[in-house]
Amino acid sequence: MTDLKGLTVMVVDDTESNIDILVDVLGNDYDVRVAMDGESALKYIEDYPPHLILLDIIMPGISGYEVCQRLKKKKSTRYIPVIFLTSLDDEQDEAKGLALGAVDYITKPFSPQLVKARVHNHLLLKQHQNHLEDMVRERTIELALTQEATIESMGTLAEYRDPETGGHIKRTQNYVKKLAGYLKNHPGFSSFLTGATIDQLYRSAPLHDIGKVGVRDNILLKPGRLTEDEFEEMKKHILFGKNAILSTEKNLGKNTFLSMAREIAYGHHEKWDGSGYPLGLKKEEIPISARLMAVADVYDALISKRVYKPPYSHETALRIMAAGKGTHFDPDVLDAFIEMEDDFRAIALEYADFEEERMLLMNK
Repeated sequence: MTDLKGLTVMVVDDTESNIDILVDVLGNDYDVRVAMDGESALKYIEDYPPHLILLDIIMPGISGYEVCQRLKKKKSTRYIPVIFLTSLDDEQDEAKGLALGAVDYITKPFSPQLVKARVHNHLLLKQHQNHLEDMVRERTIELALTQEATIESMGTLAEYRDPETGGHIKRTQNYVKKLAGYLKNHPGFSSFLTGATIDQLYRSAPLHDIGKVGVRDNILLKPGRLTEDEFEEMKKHILFGKNAILSTEKNLGKNTFLSMAREIAYGHHEKWDGSGYPLGLKKEEIPISARLMAVADVYDALISKRVYKPPYSHETALRIMAAGKGTHFDPDVLDAFIEMEDDFRAIALEYADFEEERMLLMNK
């Protein structure tokens, strides 16, 4: 990490004697490139970005200040360290150069050994910064993978309790992602549905029914209609899910990646008109994440085979869903679903559990 041999240093100066001195003092340690005016320097740097730039200020054409300013405006060159090497020795000149983003300011006449030491130190510092940035990127990727693995592992628990819904998790998380992507430019959703939020929705959706691990088998797997008392027991999966995720959140601290998963698990059975459960929330009181999940979950339940029902066709599911606009479902989310019905059908086909489901979906 500390080997600086062969790194490229660009010298931009219109005085040949200065260039000769700098090439002589730096040439044994670095690959030294030369430009004698700002325009040619910018063209060269764009094609061959150096690791550090020694930049004069007073030159024919554009000044060193202008060169530095242009470099700092471009993403590809803004992080290249710039050291001003100039005859301007006023404090205001130095302050201006540093304000433009230069890392150092050396006045002429300069000591060659001082320049060499400054170049070495700034290249070394940049190497360390790059290393730290690489470590942060690696850690961020590792953390994202850990989060995804945690959610998938927890979601799989619910699958094991109900083996007929193996594709349910994959289907619903892809439905939610599609809906969110469609609605991200809608004025009622755009402030919430950022790229990061949509990704979080996709990764959190598998936990919407995690609470079913706490429901007794004779209720969860009953091959028929639930009694009123049994349905009340089934409804408790919402609370079980919320509490399970909340207990994990407490160990990880507030505002963890599980907060949206808890929101979805606890809210996806609320209804737009307030007739849902567990809190009877109405309209915008229901979190957006839960509103999206409600549409995804109900559609999938309709087109899927269950121990208590056969699968419905896509067209039948559409009619049932449309009847719930403004009562069960957020009207804007339901409209998006209807606009995207072919996308939902395609996802359902890709992750269908049974041939019976697949055949119904293919019959348009």
